[in-house]
Amino acid sequence: MAEKTQFLDYYGKPLMVDLYAGLGGWAEGGLAEGYYVIGFDIERHQYGDAKYPAQLVLQDVLTIHGKQFKNAALIVASPPCQEFSYMAMPWSKAKAKRAAILEDPAERKRLTALFDACFRIQREAIEAAGHFIPLVVENVRGANEWVGRSRWNFGSFHLWGDVPALMPMVRKATKVPGFRFDGSGGSFQTASVEHTGFKSSEEGVKLASEAGRRTDKGKGARFTSRDCGDEGVKQHGSGREWFAGEGKISRMASSKSPARKAASAAIAKIPLVLSRHIAQVYKPKEI
Repeated sequence: MAEKTQFLDYYGKPLMVDLYAGLGGWAEGGLAEGYYVIGFDIERHQYGDAKYPAQLVLQDVLTIHGKQFKNAALIVASPPCQEFSYMAMPWSKAKAKRAAILEDPAERKRLTALFDACFRIQREAIEAAGHFIPLVVENVRGANEWVGRSRWNFGSFHLWGDVPALMPMVRKATKVPGFRFDGSGGSFQTASVEHTGFKSSEEGVKLASEAGRRTDKGKGARFTSRDCGDEGVKQHGSGREWFAGEGKISRMASSKSPARKAASAAIAKIPLVLSRHIAQVYKPKEI
């Protein structure tokens, strides 16, 4: 019985800890599989009806000590990926930034700090618990150069840590329809909010949504190819237009605007089929 009950301090449910929680893609899978989920983020992401679906703690993940998670059944995380993605681009400024970081140990440490914090927290949680606690970290392909090769990828969602041996497959594997988020196609975060699915009362989101234009859905798929659906495809636009396209968010809203934050949060959201699979694999077994 101990194998089961050591995780059940939260309303009789196993605990999932969700770091860099965002809009709750990991949390949705955990909730669907019967976990009690606690998310941590430095801000509350809510855009219209889209918001984090579980308990959310507003805290910088860098300040967390893992001992408080000694009763966790599973830790999941999606550290911010914008810098990794940007430096995978073929642009001169992106290449210059990459070269500068490669030459500066302090900058390299800064770049990977949020990613490294996940594994520190896991080690601290394991030490406090006296038993193993699995961790799965999601990020983009561009992170491979900086943090080591990912163990598996679900489309454009690359995974590190304790990735299960058996994983679901995807057919169309780009971060967004018609767009390679990892740099292989020379493009970066694009986006009309039309593709995020948000219908927010925020003026910036509404404006971007009304002006956004769709692009061809299938263009640019380059990863795993199996007939198991489109869950590995992120939710919006195409090409370089995140920065320069007429009617796109970057031209219509600042980097801190609700419109741009809404689109970024949607891009980063873990697909339900993936989060639910991970949650199911690590859910404590009945004894």
